[in-house]
Amino acid sequence: MNKKVFLVTAILMIATISGMFAQETKSTAATDTQAVESQAPADNSQAIKYIAAAIAVGIACIAGGMAVGKIGAAAMGAMSENADLSGKAMPFVGLAEGICLWGFLVALLIIIL
Repeated sequence: MNKKVFLVTAILMIATISGMFAQETKSTAATDTQAVESQAPADNSQAIKYIAAAIAVGIACIAGGMAVGKIGAAAMGAMSENADLSGKAMPFVGLAEGICLWGFLVALLIIIL
């Protein structure tokens, strides 16, 4: 397995797990007991929602970048031999860039809903 992919996956997993177990602690030095009692309990659903949106965008952009890199290199190699192939190769690069847009749309839906 590629070291970069493994490192990115490990970082995303650590961020996800830490977000799931993150809790808001109450202040022990508070002198006003009514202010401490009126605080709402920690709501981890917002944190998990933002982490899920970040993971959706992050993975989609990494995958889109890898796809554009491979398709772009192949397209440039084909165009160097035959310039007429540029019109046929560029839509594939656009399709690979569309992966990032889908990741953004999924993240937007996660945050809104």
